Amino acid sequence: MAAHFDRRLRKAAVTTTVAAVAVAALSASQAPDVTADGNGRQTTSDNVPTSDTPAADSATGNSPYYTDLPPLNSPSPAPTTGTPTSPGSSEAGIPATVLDAYKKAESELRRAKPGCNLPWQLLAAIGKVESGQARGGRVDANGTTIGRIIGPQLDGNGFALIKDTDNGVYDGNSSYDNAVGPMQFIPSTWAWAGRDGNGDGKEDPNNVYDAALAAGHYLCRYDWDLSVQADLNRAILSYNNSQDYLNTVLSWLEHYRKGTHEIPDGTGSLPVGRSDDPNAGASPTPGRTGANPGSRAPSTPSPSKPPASEKPTKPGNPSTKPPTDPAPPTETPAPTPTPTPTDTVHHLENAGTTGLTATAGDTFAKKISTRAETKAGDAVGKVRIRFTVLGDTDATFTGGEKVAAVTTNASGVAVAPALVAGEQTGAFTVRATVVGRTVPGLDYKATVTERVADTLTSTGTKELTCTPGGEFADQVEVKATLKGAVADKVAVTATLIKSDADPVENDKGPYFKDADGKAVRTLAGRQTDAEGLLRLPKLYADDTEGTYILRLTTPGGATLDITLKVAEPAEPTPAPSTDPSTAPSAQPSTEPTA
Repeated sequence: MAAHFDRRLRKAAVTTTVAAVAVAALSASQAPDVTADGNGRQTTSDNVPTSDTPAADSATGNSPYYTDLPPLNSPSPAPTTGTPTSPGSSEAGIPATVLDAYKKAESELRRAKPGCNLPWQLLAAIGKVESGQARGGRVDANGTTIGRIIGPQLDGNGFALIKDTDNGVYDGNSSYDNAVGPMQFIPSTWAWAGRDGNGDGKEDPNNVYDAALAAGHYLCRYDWDLSVQADLNRAILSYNNSQDYLNTVLSWLEHYRKGTHEIPDGTGSLPVGRSDDPNAGASPTPGRTGANPGSRAPSTPSPSKPPASEKPTKPGNPSTKPPTDPAPPTETPAPTPTPTPTDTVHHLENAGTTGLTATAGDTFAKKISTRAETKAGDAVGKVRIRFTVLGDTDATFTGGEKVAAVTTNASGVAVAPALVAGEQTGAFTVRATVVGRTVPGLDYKATVTERVADTLTSTGTKELTCTPGGEFADQVEVKATLKGAVADKVAVTATLIKSDADPVENDKGPYFKDADGKAVRTLAGRQTDAEGLLRLPKLYADDTEGTYILRLTTPGGATLDITLKVAEPAEPTPAPSTDPSTAPSAQPSTEPTA
């Protein structure tokens, strides 16, 4: 009893200090029916959980969490009849490997998404309430948990209803999903949010490095700045949509910000209070309909009373009829739940998206549009569609993410944020799926093409000449433009050709040198810089004299020919001598004199 009293007392104290800020921010942030702005950034209803947001849209599926709160820093408690204590009320520190995973995730997010301002203490706070820091740091040397951490199955019986999405690969359950790992991701969220945090080539929700990095990217997936309280609240609620959850995480965040320390793996304290425990003092979160079914006591039928009109009969009265058995009670069938819009989706259709092609580094001119339909082909509005970039590509949606969730409008159409091409060329796929329902996904093919230029010009004015067996004094430099504008990162190919009429690679004359010093007469893959400029390596000449052509080409059709001359230097013309001794002598005349 004292333990429960202490927990509730501390919970009330912390909630009082946190709730005012949180409620004020949340009340302003939960306006419904706003989707995305003109730039494709998901706004209010797309990135702020509301009371009817499906549990499948959260990281954890709104699974249970630990409700233990950090210790109160009260240096001199008032003398009373006794100071209540509770098991798990003290914080012993964070296990070394778990702490390292949080700090490495923070470092990576500082590099990848500096505007998010993710503190590692937030990951520690979430890790504390989700798994007690991986069950007190029970992880191996690589950060993988010793034994899997599996939440209860989300079968709608006391929890949200999320049917199996991974064939039991992560949670061992092929009927329903369970939250998995130290950060308690549900498989459907891990499918797109998973990250490789320890560089082993795998994305494992049971590895604390992978899970911590995935949680960081999940919390930073929108244009949220977690140094702003309102954005911080939104991010936490998107992880598990519960006001009690928000308050608990904020309490631990503040505690860790004041300081903590590293402890050996496996020696951390284990929490005791759970949100699905009716005696823990926390109210059920959205998506839960009651306490853990396993804790329910079996009901005992109470004896029925006789009807008031029924009077006892006197013994031996022959006119009294024996009582008849009452009619068996009629079972009232459970009401059929009204299907949600998501339940009515039968398939997805392309809503007119064609020609998804963009040049490297550019934004795709067209956005992907998907229509959700019933079996009869009717539009289904208010359904969440998840768009995921797949394949070997560095293309992303606006904001740098490879996943985006958008709600269909009244016409059943969801328009994905704009796609931004990376530097990697080639084809990739964007897949549209229905959040919270298993129907075949819809794939869109997209292609990234090379950067192009339509003009190449030489920046040099000197004639490029060289003696046989020598080297050219000046290097070739060119500038690429596209419609008059600088064309940066454009690939340029330089080839020494035989002639304008025979543009195959020459086998004699000027040449470049490769890394081993061998002669090469074709250079490919060189790119212009931010100013559209490219300087080629030094040119050399063999012993063959002549006039040669260096041809430069780019994707987009730009071509430039540069003339190179290899010749012996001209013989110098001697200057007239001024030495009298070398002057020609006067010849005697042979004419007779008069």
